[in-house]
Amino acid sequence: TVSGRQPLKHVKEGRIHQPLDHFNRQAVNTFPQRFFVNEAYWQRPDGPVFLFIGGEGPIFEFDVLAGHHVDMAEEHRALLLAVEHRFYGDSINPDSLKTENLADLSSQQALADLAVFHQYISQSFNLSHRNTWISFGGSYSGALSAWFRGKFPHLVYGAVASSAPVKAKLDFSAYNNALNSCCLAVVQEAFAAVEVALMGGNVSQVAVDFGCCQIPKDPDDQIELMQNLADIFMGTVQYNEEGFLMSINELCGLMTNKSEAYEEEMKIYRSTSEEPCLDISHEKAVKDLMDTSLHSSRRTARQWTYQTCTEFGFYQTCEDATCPFSGMLTLQVDTQLCPLLFGISQHSLPARITFTNTYYGGDKPHTHRVLYVNGGIDPWQELSVVQDRTEEEEEAQTIFIEDTAHCADMTSRRVTDRRSLKKARKEIENHVARWLKTAAQEKMEKRGV
Repeated sequence: TVSGRQPLKHVKEGRIHQPLDHFNRQAVNTFPQRFFVNEAYWQRPDGPVFLFIGGEGPIFEFDVLAGHHVDMAEEHRALLLAVEHRFYGDSINPDSLKTENLADLSSQQALADLAVFHQYISQSFNLSHRNTWISFGGSYSGALSAWFRGKFPHLVYGAVASSAPVKAKLDFSAYNNALNSCCLAVVQEAFAAVEVALMGGNVSQVAVDFGCCQIPKDPDDQIELMQNLADIFMGTVQYNEEGFLMSINELCGLMTNKSEAYEEEMKIYRSTSEEPCLDISHEKAVKDLMDTSLHSSRRTARQWTYQTCTEFGFYQTCEDATCPFSGMLTLQVDTQLCPLLFGISQHSLPARITFTNTYYGGDKPHTHRVLYVNGGIDPWQELSVVQDRTEEEEEAQTIFIEDTAHCADMTSRRVTDRRSLKKARKEIENHVARWLKTAAQEKMEKRGV
C-alpha cells in the first residue's frame, strides 16, 4: 500500500497520442503523453473528476495516491487523474530534444494537450456534463491549473493553484528577498568572504574548502561555484520545513552560532552534498544542457531552460545591493544560455515575457473560481495572486498562509502540521465543496428548465 491507502493495483497507466503542434492543422506528427488514473474512490457514473496537472518533470503513481487533492477526492468520490507535461518524463518528442523540435514546447501547447486529454477521458469513461472537473497543480503546474480554467472555463469548473507563479518576470531578483532577515548579514558576509578568496587568488584553498572537483581558476567556474552555494540557501528558503535538508531557522542557527561565517558555509555545503566532490565545471554544465538525446529527458534541465528563455524568465539574479549572495549571479550570466543553447537572442527576451503576461493576464488575471494558495515564506508568492481583486467578490479567491513555504498545502494532512496550514487546508476543502455544490445546483436548474 502507499501512505496507508489503497493498493497500487487501483492505479492504471495510459498513453494518449497528442499532436506535436495543436495550432498547425497541416501537422500530423504526434508524441505519447503519459497519464495515471485512480478509480478507487470514484462514484460512477456522475462523480466529479480531479485532475492533477504535471509540471516541469515526470509524474508518478504517487500523484493519484497521496496529497491533499487525493484526500478531497476520497471525500467527494472523485475520479483521480494525473497527466504529464509534454517533453518531460516519458511524454517526450520521439524526434529528440534538438532545438528545432523544442519549438513545440510551450505552456500554450500544454494547455491544448489538457483540452484534448479532457475529451479523451470523457470518451473513455463515458463522462458527461454531469461530471464536474476540478484541476490542481503547484508551482509551474499551479499556474497551468489557473490558466486551464482561464482559457477553457467550459472544461474545468474550478481550479486550485498552489504557489503558482502566474506572472512571468525576466529579472526575478525579488526571489532573494525572502531570506530571514536575522541571518541576512552573516550570509552576505560568508559569500563576500568566498568572493574575496577567489579574487585574491586563493582558488586552490577554496577548492579544498568546498570539496570542488576542479580548481575554480576560470571565471565561469567561479560563477558555477557561487550558484551551487546560493542554491542551498535558495532551496532552504523555498521549502523551509517541507524541505529535505534543513529549515531556515536551522540554517540561520548554524550560520550565526559561530564567528566564522565562511567556515560555517563550508560545513553546511559539505553536510548537504552526497557527491564525492562538487562539480563546478561550467563547460560540463553547458555540455549537459546541450545533450539532446532522449535518455536525457529525465533530467529536465534543457527543457525548462528553453521555457525560461521563450516564456517565463524567472532568473534569480543577485545584482541588487540587498541580495545576500554573490554579485557574480547576473542577468547577463543567466540569459547567455539562451543564445548558446537555442540561438535565442538575449534582446528578444523582454518581448517574450511581455507576451506571456499579455496572454494570461499576469498577476491580475480576472479569473473566476480559481483559488490561488500561497505561503508567506515562499519567494514565488511575488509572482502569484495574493490579494483578492475587489471586496464585492462573491467569495475569496486567495488563501495566504503566513508561515509556510512553497506548495506546503499540497501534501496530505499530518499531525505535526502548523495550525495555519490546517486552517488553510480546511479553507481549500470548503472552496472545493462549494464549487461541487454550486455545479450540482446549476445542473439541477438546467434540468428543471
